[in-house]
Order: sequence, then C-alpha cells, then structure tokens
Amino acid sequence: MIEGFLDEAVVPEFDGQPVGVIVPHAGYIYSGLTAAHAFKSVQGRQFTRVIVLSPSHQPYRQPLLTTAHNSYATPLGLVPVDHQALILLNNLLKDDGGPELAAVRKDQEHSLEIELPFLQTVLPGGFRLIPLMIVDQSASLVRLLSTALVKLIRNFPQEENTLLVASSDLSHFYSERVANRLDSNLAQAVRVFDLDAFYQHKQNGEMEACGLAAIATVLQTCHLLGADQVTIADYRTSAAVTGDRSSVVGYLSAVISTGKAVTHE
Repeated sequence: MIEGFLDEAVVPEFDGQPVGVIVPHAGYIYSGLTAAHAFKSVQGRQFTRVIVLSPSHQPYRQPLLTTAHNSYATPLGLVPVDHQALILLNNLLKDDGGPELAAVRKDQEHSLEIELPFLQTVLPGGFRLIPLMIVDQSASLVRLLSTALVKLIRNFPQEENTLLVASSDLSHFYSERVANRLDSNLAQAVRVFDLDAFYQHKQNGEMEACGLAAIATVLQTCHLLGADQVTIADYRTSAAVTGDRSSVVGYLSAVISTGKAVTHE
C-alpha cells in the first residue's frame, strides 16, 4: 500500500535540501497518499537520524514524552531508538529550565508509530529514531524544545544528516467548506516561520491541528537550522475517500527545505 502511494505521489518543486516534513497520521486509506507526497521528497537521501514529533492522544501528567523501549517493531522490521541522543536532549532541556523528558513503556501513540513504515520504505538504509510525543501544546514548550533540538542536532557529526518529521492532522469534523478555509489558514501560517503568528491564528480560532506543537516545533527548529522554504506537497480531506462532505478531517503534507521560496511567472 505504501509503495503504491509513493508511486502515485508527485514530489513538490522546492529548492535546496529537505530538512523536515509535515505529514498527517490518519489511517493510510485516508491520508496515506497525502503523506506520500512529502515522504517521497526524501526518498533515496541519507539520514542517520529521524526525529518524529507527534501529539499525545492519551492523557499524561508529563509535558513531553519519549519511549523507554529500545526499538519499534513494524511489519517492515525494527526501528532502533537513539537513547544516547535522548539522554543528551533531556540534559539540554534541563539546562535551559525545560521539562524532563519522560520515558514511558506503555505509550500507544498511533500518530508517531504510523509514520515509521513510510520512513522505513523511503530510507531503506536504515536510521536511528528519536521519538517525541508532546502533551503540552504551548508556545513556551515549543521554544524550549526547539532550542534544545537545535543544540542536539549541531552536536552530531556534520556528515550525519537529521530529518525532522511533524505528525499532525488538521481540522476535525467540519463541513468540507469550513475545513478548507481553516486548513488554508494553517497552510499560509506555516510558510512564514512566525511562531507568534502561528499561535495567534490558533487562539483566534482560524485554524486547527491536533499536532499544533509538533508542527510549530519542527518549523521553529528547521528555521533555526537555516531552512527558509515551506512547500505544500498535498492537501485533501477525508471526503476524497468517504464521499461525505458534511463532516471531514483535513490532511496536509509539506516539505521544509533550505532553499528560497519558488516563484512562478
């Protein structure tokens, strides 16, 4: 199924090198093709590590979670967790007055796990995973985490590339007309790398995303690392599959890269 989506997907036109992607996390039948448009942009490239940031759909007291396990198992094999990097990230967060990175053994966060088979397919050489599940969706947590992630990535050897992945669906259970308006606002907001404006849109009820902090953290981190272009790869709603336009979920994928924005005459 994933290979079929990748065959159908089209890589969006962007400049420079991809450093991050924004992808949805619904069932593959609904959002797999949208995700494939962004994941295809990194196919055949080399990344030593992948940092996947997702929301937590389960309640936890801790603001920021990771896994205590050594790997994730999918039908495509094991994905090893980079615990050395997680230890360093935890120390960097604490040094800046941020929250402790809580390692849990019973997380069942589908929004993180569903991205792994895609990554295994487009990065067949393998990679080490840094999984992060965000409970606290605030802008202050995003700033702390982004700063720590930049320090973490700059600590790695220069030849070891790191990919950032933000996992999020968009508007939930509006008519398709309303969903298109809300999701268009988010698409416009992510293009400008403005964290304050991003959260202002959310506060004003002008956009919706369950992984708001995951998107914001990846945008902020990539921008601090030199990315200056966000290219929307694909957008659609669940109505494309269900045919029901009265109550939909929005799905968007995007590529964050080091190139200037592409303009067309």
